Amino acid sequence: MTSSHSQPPLSDDTTVVEADPRADDAPPEATVPDDQGLQPVKLLIGVVGVAFTLWAMLNLFLAFAYYPEWFFNSKILMGALGLVVGVGGAAVLFYFINVAVEALPRRLEHGLIPYAFLLPGFSLIGLMLLYPTLQTIHYSFANADSTAYVGLQNYVDLFGSGAFWSAVINNLLWIAIVPALTVAIGVVVAVLADKLSAGGEKWAKSFIFLPMAISFVAASAIWLTQVYAYQAPGRPQTGMLNAILTAFGGQPQNWLSIDTGRLNSLLLMVILVWLQTGLAMVLLSAAIKGVPEDTIEAARIDGATEWQIFWKVVIPQIKGTIITVFITVLILVMKVFDIVYVLTNGRANTDVIANQFFNQLFARGQAGLASALVVILLIAVIPVLIYQVKQFREQEAMR
Repeated sequence: MTSSHSQPPLSDDTTVVEADPRADDAPPEATVPDDQGLQPVKLLIGVVGVAFTLWAMLNLFLAFAYYPEWFFNSKILMGALGLVVGVGGAAVLFYFINVAVEALPRRLEHGLIPYAFLLPGFSLIGLMLLYPTLQTIHYSFANADSTAYVGLQNYVDLFGSGAFWSAVINNLLWIAIVPALTVAIGVVVAVLADKLSAGGEKWAKSFIFLPMAISFVAASAIWLTQVYAYQAPGRPQTGMLNAILTAFGGQPQNWLSIDTGRLNSLLLMVILVWLQTGLAMVLLSAAIKGVPEDTIEAARIDGATEWQIFWKVVIPQIKGTIITVFITVLILVMKVFDIVYVLTNGRANTDVIANQFFNQLFARGQAGLASALVVILLIAVIPVLIYQVKQFREQEAMR
């Protein structure tokens, strides 16, 4: 007896379609959200949220400066609040930016979202870098208190000043000596440290890099009291140079006042070289370790000496790092200020452009001349920056 639920027999021309076993594994088709129109309420919430967040953050930071008593004059409290509000405020700001952009039509949203998130960063760059630069250029054509235009008179006064040209000569000496000497010593130290054992290399590099942790002001004070200190003849000499000189029967010298052959400027340069050699050593040592060993072995097989290997195999392959370190120190040297200000304040022909700017602005109240000095320094730095960017792009293209 057959069941009433049994299937009827299939005819000869009936086609049986089997289920595709791959159908269960196929990923679901991507759904493209329908285009949406403008959402005015959401847009308004985003815009108001951005404006309120910026207003609140700005007023809080201004309160730190103008009303510290509100925070019990506690720098720790203000620092903690600044950290919390700065990080938290940034998160809230980006949230409302996202809300505002999502309220736009779909096509417009997709096009604007990357720029919307870049906008705060670009705004800070414009506020902290571009705006002061333009204002400085503007003030360089104004008088001492920036209340009236004087045309090019500030530049005429500077280029006709002997003190300005003395500072320019000193800057050129710093540029010619400090970067080259820093890179040279850094290469030598990196090569010699590479010959030590692992433990010896670690300790040697740590000791040489240690001055990088010292500020320029602190380093200047150390060298002034421990190396260049001068006491009148007959008194104990606390400075190393005078102690050595008097030990051999010489007379103590006020080293930072000797401008013969720009000796005092050279002694100031020694401090910056001491500070920057550690950075140069670390970067150049990493570059030397990155030189392929097979190129060195091939040179040895060809009969090259170690000296030839160093100059013709190693140096060409670390040329990019050498240029990077050189330009980094060069830019630092062009705006050197702390060392000169602490040790001599520009006396005895040791002045540099940055120190002269400081004195013109804060000691003499000549805002116009000070701004003109900054513009001249800016123009001098721009070609170096362009060259650095060009070198970086060339290095990236070769990788």
